[in-house]
Amino acid sequence: MLPAIHSFHAHIYYDPASNRATAAAVREAIAARFLVRLGRWHDLPVGPHPRAMFQVAFRPDVFAAFVPWLMLNRAGLTVLVHPNTGRPRDDHLVRALWMGELLALEAATLPETESTDVMETEPNTAPRPDG
Repeated sequence: MLPAIHSFHAHIYYDPASNRATAAAVREAIAARFLVRLGRWHDLPVGPHPRAMFQVAFRPDVFAAFVPWLMLNRAGLTVLVHPNTGRPRDDHLVRALWMGELLALEAATLPETESTDVMETEPNTAPRPDG
C-alpha cells in the first residue's frame, strides 16, 4: 500500500551574499500566483538543509500547477520538492525531486516518522488574478 501524501514542501535554496534578491523575486512571484504557505527565511542552514533556504508548503491539488511553474521560473536556484507522508526521512531522501544542483542533506536530523496532523499547510498568500 502506498502512503498518502498529505502535503508537499518545496525548499528553495539561495546564498544570502550573492542571490538572496533572486530568491526574494521568486518568492514574491510564488505569492502572487499560488495559494501556498510561505515559510520563514533561513539565512543559515537549518535541520537537514545544508544551505540557506525558505520553504513553500502546499496541498496536493496545487502540485500540478506549481511544480511545473517552479521548474521554469526558479531563476537558477536549487529546489528540493518532497511529499509529506508522515515519514520525513524517506520523503526527503527517497521520494524527493530536485531542480538544479543535488545537495547532500543531513539524514541524521530527519526522524523516521512524524505526525501529519500538525503540518502547517494553511495558505498565507493571496494570489492576484493577474499573477
